Amino acid sequence: MRKPPIVHAVHDVTTSRFLHVQQLDLEFSNGERRSYERMCANGPGAVIIVPLRDDATVLLVREYGAGVGRYELGLPKGRMEAGETPEQAADREMQEEIGFGAHRLTVLHHLSLSPSYMTHVAHVVLARDLYPRRLPGDEPEPLDVTPWPLADLHQLLGREDVTEGRSIAALFMTREYLAGRFRPA
Repeated sequence: MRKPPIVHAVHDVTTSRFLHVQQLDLEFSNGERRSYERMCANGPGAVIIVPLRDDATVLLVREYGAGVGRYELGLPKGRMEAGETPEQAADREMQEEIGFGAHRLTVLHHLSLSPSYMTHVAHVVLARDLYPRRLPGDEPEPLDVTPWPLADLHQLLGREDVTEGRSIAALFMTREYLAGRFRPA
């Protein structure tokens, strides 16, 4: 395994309420030097939740995606608050977005958006044994909740309104976990 590059300097380039941009001055093990920019997330990270209504059905949400300018069907997700564990954040976000809490929460893994230039990480949390409970959230409109059979995940891939890679990855990760072919580290 290669040795990571030496970081000679890190400079903030710009800031927003969600992230800021840094410039990294790196030196690789072969002596080559480069400057890279990366977008750094503000806060402790995020969660993406796979809420199972039962062993065969996941609950998806339809919400507006400002980045792509349309409604998307995907998993509930949200930012972690300071001091929250991924399980606590997942339970809170589910109550805010879909009106359910969970008695059993399992962190399966974490996903990066683009490790080449983003520090953002989302923890994938499997939620089971759901119970009705709603908390006020920060969404501008109520989210549509859509039950989807886990056995039909392959049908999501061709839909125009299902493009968010983290949701797709988390759903397939869950399917493999439930089938016993994947275990969290």
